[in-house]
Amino acid sequence: MLKMAVLVSGGGTNLQAILDAIEEGRIANASVGVVISNNPGAYALERARSHGIEAVCVSPASYADRECYHGALVQTVQSYQVDLVVLAGCMVVMPKAMIEAYPDRIINIHPALIPSFCGTGFHGLSVHEKVLERGVKVTGATVHFVDEGTDTGPIILQKAVDVLQGDTPETLQRRVMEQAEWQILPRAIHLIANGKVSVEQGKVVIKE
Repeated sequence: MLKMAVLVSGGGTNLQAILDAIEEGRIANASVGVVISNNPGAYALERARSHGIEAVCVSPASYADRECYHGALVQTVQSYQVDLVVLAGCMVVMPKAMIEAYPDRIINIHPALIPSFCGTGFHGLSVHEKVLERGVKVTGATVHFVDEGTDTGPIILQKAVDVLQGDTPETLQRRVMEQAEWQILPRAIHLIANGKVSVEQGKVVIKE
């Protein structure tokens, strides 16, 4: 049974998608062992508690500097003896120590089709604003492993979503979540939990 730590910063809609998929059997052989947030007011923590999952806040404001915070975050994750770290709307850049502790065991959901609209500065609603500014016709979401770069790790799954005339950043964000993020994040977890994903020469190989 794969045990996950899910790291969140806000409302936790992707966390909810994971929990729903586990309950519905779309994610097999996996469970959420802990939900950790950098934000004490994150509604995602309440979502976790309502499902009987331990919810922990590790806030940067509680530590003297970023190094101390990063150390506490890594220590907290390791204390739950998890097999996979899932970044589900987590606004914290993973420290090097975390990446070294969990090589090819940290995954992230990004609300665009990497390598487009990704990297430093591309997060949350700003991604969809840039998509609309550029006038592209297709966007989507990507699940990828996390490495020391920003959105540069091996791609696991992607799903395209049409950009519609009259879209606002908010309507596009919602459709990307519903049609892509909430579909491929649970799918990626299921594949990993059941030994279907490997990284070979820097690229993901999926064995269906």
